[in-house]
Amino acid sequence: MHSIDFYMIDAFSNKNFGGNAAAVCPLTEWLPDETLLKMAKQHNQSETAYFVRNDTGFELRWFTTQYEINLCGHATLAAAHVIFEYLDYPHTDITFSTRFVGDLSVSRDGEWLTLDFPAWKTEAADAPDLLFEKLGLDRAEVKEIRVGRDWLVVMNDPQRLKALTPDIHGLASLDKMVCITAQGEEEDFVSRFFCPGEAVAEDPVTGSTHSMLIPYWADKLGKTDMLARQVSARGGELRCRLRGDRVLIGGMATTYLIGKVLLR
Repeated sequence: MHSIDFYMIDAFSNKNFGGNAAAVCPLTEWLPDETLLKMAKQHNQSETAYFVRNDTGFELRWFTTQYEINLCGHATLAAAHVIFEYLDYPHTDITFSTRFVGDLSVSRDGEWLTLDFPAWKTEAADAPDLLFEKLGLDRAEVKEIRVGRDWLVVMNDPQRLKALTPDIHGLASLDKMVCITAQGEEEDFVSRFFCPGEAVAEDPVTGSTHSMLIPYWADKLGKTDMLARQVSARGGELRCRLRGDRVLIGGMATTYLIGKVLLR
């Protein structure tokens, strides 16, 4: 029997049941990918983060219930929270090596953890009618459509953004996931993120999509330091900064569950 420590962390929240939950499993060595995916399916969270300690820091990977992904913000924040809180880690900075986006770092300042991620560019695009139809939007309600890793739909009205009830199953026929955003009223900008086909159809707080939101809004607002909120049902606050070709994404994290995975 193989015993693995298991944590469930509410990332981008200072209390339980807020932010975005992620499963985190520290490993002493890498298990077969098939096993990692089966574990992620069993956990049934939007992402499970696995990490292995190495000579310079930690190697980090993220799995959804469907496949390994190239970047995940909230699960990186959750993994850093576990290291800082439970692994007797003496430093205030962590370096994660990853297979797809190079080294990532997380720094700690009191309760706040800050992710150092790559900045992602987006390009203006013509969206298919299906995108508007399944989101339940008229084109007049949309200021701009852009595309990067995901569709980026810039709306005129933040209250309308909060009230949207899209056809999640219908969005599954698109080739990308969908982020909607608008200039905020109390925050600099707000957003929601839809990932049809995954365990969680609307991701509560999505660190990775802020890799493209921060450069976009920094350009539109003419500022590099911003406060953002993802306005899902759980919701979460993010402190954002554009720094050259990198973005800094700050948030808090809270432990919900500590246990053991027993593999036989």
